[in-house]
Amino acid sequence: MSKRVLTTESGAPVADNQNSASAGVGGPLLIQDQHLLEKLARFNRERIPERVVHARGSGAYGHFEVTDDVTGYTHADFLGEIGKRTEVFVRFSTVADNLGGADAVRDPRGFAVKFYTEEGNYDLVGNNTPVFFIKDPLKFPDFIHSQKRDPFTGKQEPDNVWDFWAHAPEATHQVTWLMGDRGIPASYRHMNGYGSHTYQWTNAKGEAFFVKYHFKTNQGIRCLSTEQAQELAGKDPNSHQTDLLQAIERGVHPSWTLYVQIMPAAEAADYRFNPFDLTKVWPHKDYPLQRVGRLVLDRNPDNVFAEVEQAAFSPNNFVPGIGPSPDKMLQGRLFAYADAHRYRLGVNHTLLAVNAPKAVPGGAQNYGRDGFMAVNGQGRHAKNYEPNSYDGPVETGRPLSAPLAVAGYTGSHVAPAHTKDDDFFQAGELYRLMSEEEKSRLVANIAGGLSQVSRDDVIEKNLAHFHAADPEYGKRVEEAVRALRED
Repeated sequence: MSKRVLTTESGAPVADNQNSASAGVGGPLLIQDQHLLEKLARFNRERIPERVVHARGSGAYGHFEVTDDVTGYTHADFLGEIGKRTEVFVRFSTVADNLGGADAVRDPRGFAVKFYTEEGNYDLVGNNTPVFFIKDPLKFPDFIHSQKRDPFTGKQEPDNVWDFWAHAPEATHQVTWLMGDRGIPASYRHMNGYGSHTYQWTNAKGEAFFVKYHFKTNQGIRCLSTEQAQELAGKDPNSHQTDLLQAIERGVHPSWTLYVQIMPAAEAADYRFNPFDLTKVWPHKDYPLQRVGRLVLDRNPDNVFAEVEQAAFSPNNFVPGIGPSPDKMLQGRLFAYADAHRYRLGVNHTLLAVNAPKAVPGGAQNYGRDGFMAVNGQGRHAKNYEPNSYDGPVETGRPLSAPLAVAGYTGSHVAPAHTKDDDFFQAGELYRLMSEEEKSRLVANIAGGLSQVSRDDVIEKNLAHFHAADPEYGKRVEEAVRALRED
C-alpha cells in the first residue's frame, strides 16, 4: 500500500523534511524555503493562552442516564424520562496551578459536565467541594492573585495565601474542607462533584425550585495524606491523568450517582441563612438528597489539546427548565467563564467539535458571523440580521426558567441578612463531625502553612476565625502553630 504524501499547509507535496534549503552546501538558509518558514512559524503559535484558573485538567466522554422521575420539578427534556441517556463530556482540573503543575496537590478540583442535550448544551460547572472561599465575584481576582505565584518570588507564598484568608472570614468553611482529609483526592475517579452554586429548576406548570447538585462517586472516596501526595507528585506529576486514562482504557468506567437538594422557591426568603451563599451548604435534614441519575465515563479523548484544552464550559449555557439563582458568585461566573473562552479560543469556539451543540444539525442557529476561525460556509448565504423575511431562525417567546422577583435601589449592597447568617457556624459543624484522627490531621495541615506566615497580625486574624468556628478547633490550631514557630 502506498504511503500518504506529506504536504505543506497549502497542500503542496514536501520533497525533503530533513534538510533545510541553503545557498550551497553549508551555506546560509534561504528565505524562499516555504516549508521551513511555515513549519517554524506554526510551531511558534502552537500554544494558546492557558486558563487563568483550572489550567491543569483531564477529561473524558460518557453518558448520563435518568434513573428517577424529577419531572415534578423541571421540564428539562434530558431529565424528562427514566432511562433517557444524554452524551456528556466531563473535565476535571486543579484550580491554582499552571498547565504543567502536578495533579496530587492540596487544591480544590474542578468538576465540569457538558450535557449534549436535544435542546442545546447544558454546562454544569462545579468543584469537588460543596462550598467555596468567597461569596461575591468582586473578590475573585484578588483571591486568585493571593493563591497564584507571587510577582516577585515567582512561587506561591504562605504570606499571600493566609493574608487573604485573614481578611475573608467567610473562607473559614472552605479552608476547613481544603485542609481536611478530602483536600487531596487520590484520583479524579475517587472524589465527589458538586454544582456548588444554587440553581433554579422550573416545572411544566411554571413552578420554580432552587436546587443544589451532588455527584456521589460510585468508586468510593479515596484521598491522599500530605506525605503520600508529595511522594506521588514527585514520582508521577500526571497521576490523576494517568489513572483516568488507564481506567477507561481497561474498561473500568468510572461513574457517579447524581442527587439534588430541592427547595421550593417560596421558602428561600425566610430560610435561616442565605440559601444563595456559596460559602454554605444546605443541611440534608432540611433538604434531603433526591436521586436523579447516573453519570458514566467510557471514552477517552483522541486528542487532549483539541478536546480537553479547547473544551469551553460556561455556566450560562442553560436549557429550558433550568436557570440561574441570585447566587452572586454564579451571577459573576455567568459572564466570566464565557468571556474567558472568547479570549482564549476566539469568538467561534462554539464551532469546535467538543463545544458544538449536537441538538441542531449544522450547529447553532443564530446570526453570528465572521471573526477569527470562522468556518467555511458559516451561515452560508442566509441573512445575518433578525427579524427578516427570509425564513431565518426566530425566537420562541418561551423563557428557559421562571423570572426572579427583584426590588429596591441599584448600588453596592451587602447580601440580605437571614436570621442564622454566620461565617463560622458551618465550619465548626464540619470540624465537630470529624473523628479525632481527622481533627489532628486538619490541625497539622493548617498549622503547617499558617506557621510559615511572617506577620503575627495575619496569624492572629486567622486564628480568630478558627476560634469563632469552634473553641477547641481554634485552641488546637493556635497551639500547633506556636509549637512550629518555636522550633
